[in-house]
Amino acid sequence: MTQASMPNVDPAKTHIAREFKHKSPLVSCRFDPTGKWVVAGAQDMKVVRWSLADGKATELAAHDSWVRGLAFARTKEGDAEKLILLTGGYDGRIVWWDASAEAPQPLRKIDAHKGWLRSLTVTADQQFVISCGNDNRAKLWRIADGSLVREFVGHEAHVYNSAVHPDGKQLATVDLKCNVLHWELETGKLVRQFKAATLHKYDGGFMADYGGFHAMEFSPDGKLLAGSGITNVTNAFAGVGNVAVAVLDWEGGKEQTVHLPKAPINGDGWGMVLHPQPFIVGLSGGGAGGRLYFWKHGEKNEFFTFGLPSSARGLSLSPDLVHLATAHHDGAVRILKMADKT
Repeated sequence: MTQASMPNVDPAKTHIAREFKHKSPLVSCRFDPTGKWVVAGAQDMKVVRWSLADGKATELAAHDSWVRGLAFARTKEGDAEKLILLTGGYDGRIVWWDASAEAPQPLRKIDAHKGWLRSLTVTADQQFVISCGNDNRAKLWRIADGSLVREFVGHEAHVYNSAVHPDGKQLATVDLKCNVLHWELETGKLVRQFKAATLHKYDGGFMADYGGFHAMEFSPDGKLLAGSGITNVTNAFAGVGNVAVAVLDWEGGKEQTVHLPKAPINGDGWGMVLHPQPFIVGLSGGGAGGRLYFWKHGEKNEFFTFGLPSSARGLSLSPDLVHLATAHHDGAVRILKMADKT
Protein backbone atom coordinates (compact mmCIF):
# COMPACT_ATOMS: atom_id res chain seq x y z
CA MET A 1 0.00 0.00 0.00
CA THR A 2 1.36 3.42 -0.98
CA GLN A 3 1.22 6.45 1.28
CA ALA A 4 -1.29 8.04 -1.10
CA SER A 5 -3.70 5.11 -0.69
CA MET A 6 -3.30 4.91 3.10
CA PRO A 7 -6.63 5.41 4.89
CA ASN A 8 -7.11 8.40 7.18
CA VAL A 9 -6.16 7.02 10.60
CA ASP A 10 -5.79 9.06 13.78
CA PRO A 11 -5.04 7.11 16.98
CA ALA A 12 -6.12 10.09 19.12
CA LYS A 13 -9.67 9.63 17.75
CA THR A 14 -9.87 5.96 18.78
CA HIS A 15 -13.29 4.98 20.08
CA ILE A 16 -15.37 1.83 20.56
CA ALA A 17 -17.58 1.49 17.50
CA ARG A 18 -19.20 -1.93 18.13
CA GLU A 19 -19.33 -4.69 20.70
CA PHE A 20 -20.12 -8.41 20.50
CA LYS A 21 -20.73 -10.48 23.63
CA HIS A 22 -20.06 -14.12 24.54
CA LYS A 23 -20.96 -15.93 27.75
CA SER A 24 -17.34 -16.75 28.66
CA PRO A 25 -14.10 -14.73 28.98
CA LEU A 26 -12.15 -14.38 25.72
CA VAL A 27 -8.43 -15.04 25.24
CA SER A 28 -7.79 -14.26 21.55
CA CYS A 29 -9.29 -12.62 18.47
CA ARG A 30 -8.62 -12.24 14.75
CA PHE A 31 -10.19 -10.44 11.78
CA ASP A 32 -10.48 -12.56 8.66
CA PRO A 33 -8.64 -11.20 5.58
CA THR A 34 -11.88 -10.42 3.71
CA GLY A 35 -13.16 -8.17 6.50
CA LYS A 36 -16.43 -10.11 6.86
CA TRP A 37 -15.87 -11.68 10.28
CA VAL A 38 -14.06 -11.45 13.56
CA VAL A 39 -13.34 -14.67 15.47
CA ALA A 40 -12.38 -15.18 19.12
CA GLY A 41 -11.25 -18.00 21.40
CA ALA A 42 -13.05 -18.35 24.73
CA GLN A 43 -12.41 -19.95 28.11
CA ASP A 44 -15.40 -22.27 27.59
CA MET A 45 -13.28 -23.92 24.85
CA LYS A 46 -15.41 -22.47 22.04
CA VAL A 47 -14.32 -20.41 19.07
CA VAL A 48 -16.92 -17.80 18.16
CA ARG A 49 -17.31 -16.19 14.73
CA TRP A 50 -19.24 -12.92 14.48
CA SER A 51 -20.48 -11.46 11.20
CA LEU A 52 -19.46 -7.83 10.99
CA ALA A 53 -22.44 -7.15 8.72
CA ASP A 54 -25.20 -8.17 11.15
CA GLY A 55 -23.48 -9.30 14.38
CA LYS A 56 -24.64 -12.92 14.03
CA ALA A 57 -22.62 -15.25 16.28
CA THR A 58 -21.67 -18.81 15.31
CA GLU A 59 -19.98 -21.12 17.83
CA LEU A 60 -17.33 -23.62 16.72
CA ALA A 61 -16.56 -26.55 19.04
CA ALA A 62 -13.65 -28.97 18.55
CA HIS A 63 -11.11 -28.16 21.28
CA ASP A 64 -10.73 -29.39 24.86
CA SER A 65 -8.99 -26.20 25.97
CA TRP A 66 -8.67 -22.47 25.50
CA VAL A 67 -7.74 -21.41 21.95
CA ARG A 68 -4.97 -18.83 21.56
CA GLY A 69 -3.87 -19.70 18.03
CA LEU A 70 -6.07 -18.23 15.27
CA ALA A 71 -5.03 -17.92 11.61
CA PHE A 72 -6.62 -17.74 8.16
CA ALA A 73 -5.41 -19.14 4.84
CA ARG A 74 -6.76 -18.91 1.30
CA THR A 75 -6.61 -22.24 -0.53
CA LYS A 76 -7.56 -23.35 -4.05
CA GLU A 77 -9.98 -26.14 -4.98
CA GLY A 78 -9.94 -26.19 -8.78
CA ASP A 79 -10.85 -22.68 -9.88
CA ALA A 80 -12.56 -21.90 -6.58
CA GLU A 81 -10.88 -20.17 -3.67
CA LYS A 82 -11.65 -21.34 -0.16
CA LEU A 83 -11.03 -19.50 3.10
CA ILE A 84 -9.72 -21.78 5.84
CA LEU A 85 -9.73 -20.93 9.54
CA LEU A 86 -7.03 -22.68 11.57
CA THR A 87 -7.42 -22.87 15.36
CA GLY A 88 -4.76 -24.01 17.82
CA GLY A 89 -5.47 -24.76 21.47
CA TYR A 90 -3.79 -25.47 24.76
CA ASP A 91 -4.88 -29.08 24.09
CA GLY A 92 -2.02 -29.21 21.53
CA ARG A 93 -4.49 -29.60 18.65
CA ILE A 94 -4.86 -27.78 15.32
CA VAL A 95 -8.30 -27.79 13.72
CA TRP A 96 -9.17 -26.83 10.13
CA TRP A 97 -12.53 -25.12 9.37
CA ASP A 98 -14.31 -23.80 6.28
CA ALA A 99 -14.39 -20.20 7.49
CA SER A 100 -17.19 -19.17 5.11
CA ALA A 101 -19.62 -22.01 5.89
CA GLU A 102 -22.98 -21.21 7.44
CA ALA A 103 -22.28 -23.62 10.30
CA PRO A 104 -18.58 -24.62 10.10
CA GLN A 105 -17.66 -28.17 11.09
CA PRO A 106 -14.10 -29.46 11.57
CA LEU A 107 -12.49 -30.40 8.27
CA ARG A 108 -9.42 -31.91 9.91
CA LYS A 109 -7.93 -32.32 13.39
CA ILE A 110 -4.33 -33.11 14.25
CA ASP A 111 -2.54 -33.53 17.57
CA ALA A 112 0.33 -31.15 16.85
CA HIS A 113 2.12 -30.71 20.19
CA LYS A 114 2.55 -32.40 23.56
CA GLY A 115 1.24 -29.75 25.92
CA TRP A 116 0.03 -26.26 25.08
CA LEU A 117 -0.01 -24.96 21.52
CA ARG A 118 0.51 -21.21 21.85
CA SER A 119 0.39 -19.69 18.36
CA LEU A 120 -0.21 -20.26 14.65
CA THR A 121 1.42 -18.38 11.75
CA VAL A 122 0.52 -18.86 8.08
CA THR A 123 3.23 -18.36 5.47
CA ALA A 124 2.80 -15.65 2.82
CA ASP A 125 2.21 -18.21 0.06
CA GLN A 126 -0.71 -19.62 2.13
CA GLN A 127 0.64 -23.17 1.78
CA PHE A 128 1.99 -23.79 5.28
CA VAL A 129 1.22 -23.02 8.91
CA ILE A 130 3.76 -22.85 11.75
CA SER A 131 2.72 -23.95 15.23
CA CYS A 132 4.58 -23.24 18.49
CA GLY A 133 4.24 -25.32 21.63
CA ASN A 134 5.25 -26.14 25.16
CA ASP A 135 7.19 -29.19 23.95
CA ASN A 136 10.02 -26.75 23.03
CA ARG A 137 9.28 -27.12 19.32
CA ALA A 138 7.97 -25.19 16.37
CA LYS A 139 6.49 -27.25 13.53
CA LEU A 140 5.70 -26.62 9.87
CA TRP A 141 2.49 -28.18 8.51
CA ARG A 142 1.11 -28.36 4.98
CA ILE A 143 -2.29 -26.68 4.99
CA ALA A 144 -3.64 -28.69 2.04
CA ASP A 145 -3.45 -32.06 3.80
CA GLY A 146 -2.26 -31.45 7.39
CA SER A 147 1.00 -33.30 6.87
CA LEU A 148 4.06 -32.47 8.97
CA VAL A 149 6.80 -30.99 6.80
CA ARG A 150 9.50 -30.40 9.44
CA GLU A 151 10.22 -29.61 13.07
CA PHE A 152 12.38 -26.75 14.29
CA VAL A 153 14.30 -28.15 17.27
CA GLY A 154 16.68 -25.97 19.25
CA HIS A 155 14.72 -24.14 21.94
CA GLU A 156 15.27 -25.17 25.54
CA ALA A 157 12.01 -23.67 26.80
CA HIS A 158 8.37 -23.35 25.75
CA VAL A 159 8.09 -21.83 22.26
CA TYR A 160 5.69 -18.87 22.36
CA ASN A 161 5.49 -17.39 18.90
CA SER A 162 6.82 -17.21 15.35
CA ALA A 163 7.04 -14.75 12.47
CA VAL A 164 7.94 -15.26 8.81
CA HIS A 165 10.28 -12.71 7.26
CA PRO A 166 8.78 -10.70 4.35
CA ASP A 167 11.20 -12.44 1.97
CA GLY A 168 9.37 -15.71 2.70
CA LYS A 169 12.64 -17.55 3.31
CA GLN A 170 13.46 -16.80 6.95
CA LEU A 171 11.64 -17.74 10.15
CA ALA A 172 11.97 -16.33 13.66
CA THR A 173 10.73 -18.21 16.73
CA VAL A 174 10.83 -17.07 20.35
CA ASP A 175 10.60 -18.94 23.65
CA LEU A 176 9.69 -18.30 27.29
CA LYS A 177 13.20 -16.96 28.01
CA CYS A 178 12.96 -14.58 25.02
CA ASN A 179 15.61 -16.45 23.04
CA VAL A 180 14.98 -15.71 19.35
CA LEU A 181 16.05 -18.43 16.93
CA HIS A 182 16.58 -17.61 13.26
CA TRP A 183 15.87 -20.47 10.82
CA GLU A 184 15.95 -21.14 7.11
CA LEU A 185 12.29 -21.87 6.45
CA GLU A 186 12.86 -24.19 3.49
CA THR A 187 15.54 -26.39 5.07
CA GLY A 188 14.96 -26.02 8.82
CA LYS A 189 18.61 -25.03 9.30
CA LEU A 190 19.30 -22.97 12.46
CA VAL A 191 21.15 -19.82 11.38
CA ARG A 192 21.74 -18.02 14.70
CA GLN A 193 20.31 -17.16 18.12
CA PHE A 194 19.92 -13.89 20.02
CA LYS A 195 17.84 -12.58 22.92
CA ALA A 196 15.30 -9.87 23.81
CA ALA A 197 16.57 -9.75 27.38
CA THR A 198 14.32 -6.92 28.58
CA LEU A 199 11.22 -9.11 28.25
CA HIS A 200 12.55 -12.03 30.35
CA LYS A 201 12.91 -12.33 34.12
CA TYR A 202 13.91 -15.23 36.35
CA ASP A 203 12.20 -14.95 39.74
CA GLY A 204 14.49 -16.61 42.26
CA GLY A 205 11.83 -16.61 44.99
CA PHE A 206 9.37 -18.63 42.93
CA MET A 207 12.16 -20.28 40.89
CA ALA A 208 10.20 -19.42 37.75
CA ASP A 209 10.89 -17.76 34.40
CA TYR A 210 8.50 -15.10 33.17
CA GLY A 211 8.69 -13.82 29.62
CA GLY A 212 8.03 -14.68 25.99
CA PHE A 213 6.36 -12.79 23.15
CA HIS A 214 2.55 -12.94 23.14
CA ALA A 215 2.65 -11.30 19.70
CA MET A 216 5.44 -11.07 17.14
CA GLU A 217 5.81 -9.30 13.78
CA PHE A 218 8.39 -8.23 11.22
CA SER A 219 8.29 -4.71 9.81
CA PRO A 220 7.23 -4.69 6.12
CA ASP A 221 10.82 -4.07 4.99
CA GLY A 222 12.11 -6.94 7.14
CA LYS A 223 14.64 -4.78 8.98
CA LEU A 224 12.92 -4.93 12.37
CA LEU A 225 11.42 -7.70 14.49
CA ALA A 226 9.03 -6.69 17.28
CA GLY A 227 7.48 -8.64 20.14
CA SER A 228 5.12 -7.78 23.00
CA GLY A 229 5.27 -9.09 26.55
CA ILE A 230 6.09 -8.02 30.09
CA THR A 231 9.05 -6.40 31.82
CA ASN A 232 9.96 -5.13 35.30
CA VAL A 233 8.43 -8.29 36.78
CA THR A 234 8.36 -8.17 40.58
CA ASN A 235 6.20 -11.26 41.17
CA ALA A 236 6.25 -14.05 38.60
CA PHE A 237 3.46 -15.97 40.34
CA ALA A 238 1.01 -13.06 40.14
CA GLY A 239 2.31 -11.65 36.85
CA VAL A 240 3.10 -8.24 38.33
CA GLY A 241 4.99 -6.10 35.82
CA ASN A 242 4.62 -3.65 32.94
CA VAL A 243 3.61 -4.06 29.32
CA ALA A 244 6.50 -3.71 26.87
CA VAL A 245 7.18 -3.98 23.17
CA ALA A 246 10.75 -4.81 22.21
CA VAL A 247 11.91 -3.83 18.71
CA LEU A 248 15.03 -5.63 17.53
CA ASP A 249 17.33 -4.94 14.62
CA TRP A 250 16.97 -8.12 12.55
CA GLU A 251 20.40 -8.02 10.94
CA GLY A 252 22.29 -7.32 14.15
CA GLY A 253 20.01 -9.17 16.57
CA LYS A 254 20.11 -6.33 19.12
CA GLU A 255 17.32 -4.54 20.96
CA GLN A 256 16.85 -1.20 19.20
CA THR A 257 13.96 0.24 21.22
CA VAL A 258 11.92 -1.02 24.17
CA HIS A 259 8.56 0.74 24.21
CA LEU A 260 7.11 1.25 27.69
CA PRO A 261 4.14 3.11 29.21
CA LYS A 262 4.82 6.44 30.88
CA ALA A 263 3.02 5.24 34.01
CA PRO A 264 4.17 1.88 35.51
CA ILE A 265 0.71 0.29 35.43
CA ASN A 266 0.47 -3.46 36.07
CA GLY A 267 -0.18 -5.33 32.81
CA ASP A 268 1.16 -7.80 30.26
CA GLY A 269 1.56 -7.16 26.53
CA TRP A 270 -1.02 -9.59 25.13
CA GLY A 271 -1.10 -8.12 21.65
CA MET A 272 0.77 -5.87 19.24
CA VAL A 273 0.30 -4.37 15.78
CA LEU A 274 2.88 -2.69 13.58
CA HIS A 275 0.63 -0.28 11.71
CA PRO A 276 1.93 0.80 8.28
CA GLN A 277 1.14 4.50 8.89
CA PRO A 278 3.61 3.94 10.79
CA PHE A 279 3.06 3.52 14.53
CA ILE A 280 2.92 0.63 17.00
CA VAL A 281 -0.16 -0.45 18.94
CA GLY A 282 0.31 -2.48 22.11
CA LEU A 283 -2.41 -4.16 24.15
CA SER A 284 -2.07 -4.36 27.94
CA GLY A 285 -4.19 -6.67 30.06
CA GLY A 286 -3.82 -7.54 33.73
CA GLY A 287 -4.56 -6.37 37.22
CA ALA A 288 -4.92 -2.74 36.13
CA GLY A 289 -7.48 -3.57 33.44
CA GLY A 290 -7.12 -3.15 29.68
CA ARG A 291 -5.35 -0.41 27.72
CA LEU A 292 -4.14 0.32 24.23
CA TYR A 293 -0.81 2.11 23.91
CA PHE A 294 0.29 3.90 20.74
CA TRP A 295 4.00 4.44 20.18
CA LYS A 296 6.00 6.15 17.45
CA HIS A 297 8.95 4.15 16.15
CA GLY A 298 12.12 4.91 18.08
CA GLU A 299 10.34 6.67 20.97
CA LYS A 300 10.33 4.98 24.36
CA ASN A 301 6.97 6.22 25.68
CA GLU A 302 3.53 6.33 24.11
CA PHE A 303 2.01 9.37 22.42
CA PHE A 304 -1.55 8.21 23.17
CA THR A 305 -3.31 5.79 25.53
CA PHE A 306 -6.86 4.44 25.25
CA GLY A 307 -8.52 2.87 28.27
CA LEU A 308 -10.62 -0.27 27.72
CA PRO A 309 -13.65 -1.35 29.79
CA SER A 310 -12.14 -4.73 30.75
CA SER A 311 -8.82 -6.55 30.82
CA ALA A 312 -7.94 -7.85 27.35
CA ARG A 313 -5.88 -10.73 25.91
CA GLY A 314 -6.28 -10.43 22.15
CA LEU A 315 -5.67 -7.74 19.51
CA SER A 316 -6.14 -7.76 15.73
CA LEU A 317 -5.93 -5.14 12.97
CA SER A 318 -8.68 -5.11 10.34
CA PRO A 319 -7.78 -5.37 6.64
CA ASP A 320 -9.08 -1.81 6.26
CA LEU A 321 -6.26 -0.63 8.62
CA VAL A 322 -8.75 1.63 10.45
CA HIS A 323 -10.35 -0.79 12.92
CA LEU A 324 -8.93 -2.87 15.76
CA ALA A 325 -10.53 -5.81 17.57
CA THR A 326 -9.84 -6.53 21.23
CA ALA A 327 -10.85 -9.70 23.13
CA HIS A 328 -11.84 -9.19 26.76
CA HIS A 329 -12.18 -10.98 30.08
CA ASP A 330 -15.80 -9.80 30.32
CA GLY A 331 -16.65 -11.91 27.24
CA ALA A 332 -16.78 -9.04 24.75
CA VAL A 333 -15.04 -8.48 21.45
CA ARG A 334 -14.83 -4.74 20.95
CA ILE A 335 -14.33 -3.15 17.54
CA LEU A 336 -12.46 0.14 17.82
CA LYS A 337 -12.19 2.74 15.11
CA MET A 338 -9.06 4.89 14.83
CA ALA A 339 -10.86 7.77 13.09
CA ASP A 340 -13.81 10.14 13.40
CA LYS A 341 -17.14 8.78 14.62
CA THR A 342 -19.61 8.27 11.77
